[in-house]
Amino acid sequence: MGQGNVVEISGLTHDYGEVVALKNLDLEIPSGITGLVGANGAGKTTMLRLLLGLLHPTAGTISVLGADPQTTPLEVRAKVGYMPEVDCLPKDQTAADFVAYTAQLAGIPSREAKRRSSETLFLVGLEEERFRYLGDFSTGMQQRVKLAQAIVHDPDLVLLDEPASGLDPEGRVQMLNLIRRLGEFDIDIIVSSHVLTDIEQTCSWVVMLDAGDLLRNGPLQGFDELGTVVVEPVTNIDQLVQAIERRGQEAVRDNRQIVVGPGGHEIEEAVVAAAAETQSGLIRMVRGSSSLEDLFLQKDGTS
Repeated sequence: MGQGNVVEISGLTHDYGEVVALKNLDLEIPSGITGLVGANGAGKTTMLRLLLGLLHPTAGTISVLGADPQTTPLEVRAKVGYMPEVDCLPKDQTAADFVAYTAQLAGIPSREAKRRSSETLFLVGLEEERFRYLGDFSTGMQQRVKLAQAIVHDPDLVLLDEPASGLDPEGRVQMLNLIRRLGEFDIDIIVSSHVLTDIEQTCSWVVMLDAGDLLRNGPLQGFDELGTVVVEPVTNIDQLVQAIERRGQEAVRDNRQIVVGPGGHEIEEAVVAAAAETQSGLIRMVRGSSSLEDLFLQKDGTS
């Protein structure tokens, strides 16, 4: 896995006429496994196509592995693998022939392409099925073939667009395990998904989009520190709310409890100091749940 950032974006805007898919984004994506999350229509697929140079931004700049996909798209695609969400496999080819063909498209000689095809299909768990026709494959097997063609040319970065789409629970677990294994092979990965639990299980960094806006860009392990805190004081509830707010924290009274935040560990420090100031004893102070889904709902205003 390389050092530094695999993607750098500045002032990125992309619209389809009146529909603005991405709005003035500034972000950096580091080496590792990154989750690109958001509801359907959030701009995830548009972002991946811009990174590949398949679309050109309305405004702004993009750097992928140090290259510009607008001006040098072939340089970018030589280093990047792409697994699209849409069904794109030729039904009358075997898995082995198709993956070897995609390797040859990347400039790999025929004999080497066949060897890599076998190795890659073995890696994704299709060693025995590799000579079967793709038209006979289940959805889960087709997803594995799409993953195999994305990595057969040994890319530095892989873009996976909804890789677990259409899979049953067992197939989903197997796909997530494969993604984690790729990370162990020192391949940088950006995985797009609207299923937030999939991202939580595989990624170390997350980029969260909502209707083209950037909601959050940061390390996944930091998210568990950004929930709300429920405080139950003994006395002086209203005075305690005011004292917490004076310390820059959002505090809302809910009967005999106070909900503070969301935020980091500075919340607890503010509550303790405010309780001492107002001489309010604390029965309990509990940090609430803060999964990716909770944070997305908080930002979206629907929670």
